[in-house]
Amino acid sequence: MPKMKSVKGAVKRFKVKKNGQIKRGKAFRSHILTKQDASTRRDQNQPAVVAKSDAKNIKAMIN
Repeated sequence: MPKMKSVKGAVKRFKVKKNGQIKRGKAFRSHILTKQDASTRRDQNQPAVVAKSDAKNIKAMIN
């Protein structure tokens, strides 16, 4: 049987942390940021963690 290939789009978007959680970026960061509050923009700079329900599928895609 051939090896399973990684989903390259998922590999570029997600990273696995040392504790096994999956780190992801946040949406709405590309342009027209002047409409957003400064606190919203600061909050979106921080990385987020993927929900447990999605983590299993994402790990399968990136490994």
